[in-house]
Amino acid sequence: MDRQRLDKWLWHARVVKARTSAAELVASGHVRINGTREKSPGHAVKAGDVVTVALDSSVRVLKVIGFAERRGDAASARVLYEDLQGGKE
Repeated sequence: MDRQRLDKWLWHARVVKARTSAAELVASGHVRINGTREKSPGHAVKAGDVVTVALDSSVRVLKVIGFAERRGDAASARVLYEDLQGGKE
């Protein structure tokens, strides 16, 4: 797999708790891909894309490294991205 839906990737990477929450976050304009605002939850992300997510109390900047077929635990989610903020929340 070399691409994945944005909402699905956010859910698999455990940025949000539910896939519907991921779709709502994207549709409301709180997600950028490579600096460009994305409002389509079905937009495909690929390895190397930089995803910026504005959450309630923080902003996360993540570089897409991989994809998952299923949502796993927190340890397996961490291998899907590189945190470009150096772990700061």
